[in-house]
Amino acid sequence: MVVAPAATGGIPMIRVLVADDQPLVRAGLAALLRAEPGIEVAGVAADGAEALAMALDLVPDVACLDIRMPGRSGIEVARELCAPDADPQVPVLVLTTFDLDDYVFGALEAGVSGFLLKDSEPDDIVHAVRQVAAGLGTIDQTLTRRVLREFVQRRRLQPVTGRRAAELLTPREHEILLLLAQGMSNDDIARSLVVEVSTVKSHLARMLPKLGVTSRLQAVVWAYQNHVVAVPGPGS
Repeated sequence: MVVAPAATGGIPMIRVLVADDQPLVRAGLAALLRAEPGIEVAGVAADGAEALAMALDLVPDVACLDIRMPGRSGIEVARELCAPDADPQVPVLVLTTFDLDDYVFGALEAGVSGFLLKDSEPDDIVHAVRQVAAGLGTIDQTLTRRVLREFVQRRRLQPVTGRRAAELLTPREHEILLLLAQGMSNDDIARSLVVEVSTVKSHLARMLPKLGVTSRLQAVVWAYQNHVVAVPGPGS
């Protein structure tokens, strides 16, 4: 279902595509986002195939996808929308639950920009949408330790060490990667390093291709995979 654009009053709107096969979840999420200033629900999809078709047609600022949907899963849709050569390329925010770890790992590899638990607080959902739309990415803090620990243990795709990061990155890029792994935003990093936000963005734009990733979230995963930062322990 395509939703008519809302009046913006000259203020740029964040256009969101909502896709979930559960009618109540789909309707609730769409209603939550419609009630927020500066956010427009551009479309609502009930399955993966519909979500992909609508994303390619509407090119939203964020595609908010359930992982398990009939037809095509959220991971399959994310692979189409987040690939480096995707045209158009649409940032994806995935909704997940703890019992779907394998799906979460697949979504990480697909290049999604963020994860959120389905039972998150409404304000957290809205914040996550705004973060992803701004190119910052997000991951539920409760989910972070489990996902990163399990992902690194199961899928050590590039088993190299921090020395490799030193070879790939400039000292400033390495510093920014460490701050990124702490969950800092561009503004936070700029304040910490006493530089302009535009400078941080420029470093990130150069850093991501060096690591072979397409999002901030993937850069953080890369940092854990390659021991640039420590993998969170079970009790941490």
